[in-house]
Amino acid sequence: MSISNEALEKLVREIEAQSIAAQQQIGLVRTQQASKQREMRLAQLTRNELATLPESTAVYEGVGKMFVSVPVPALKDRLGTEMKEMETEVENLGKRLHYLETTAKNSQEHIEKMLKGSGQA
Repeated sequence: MSISNEALEKLVREIEAQSIAAQQQIGLVRTQQASKQREMRLAQLTRNELATLPESTAVYEGVGKMFVSVPVPALKDRLGTEMKEMETEVENLGKRLHYLETTAKNSQEHIEKMLKGSGQA
């Protein structure tokens, strides 16, 4: 069961294209993951600072070009919710990264296997 050289070349090109696309996606996902982790860290630091303030402290949040007074407990709750959402997003990005890395690895293995197989024929 041998495959013609043209068909083999076409198959190698398709697998190579999948591998390149997976590598590009891996870079994108890693960037997104790093960004979310920075946002989480910033939210955690802000929440830690808010924990040191008394409940009656006037705290302001930027909204467009103005600042709006926000109660400390409400801001703490919002930051906690945002952190949970970001943790979920980072976890999902980690799963996607694992999938893409596996896809890229498998594509490379298939190419190598095909090239070794055609070299023996």
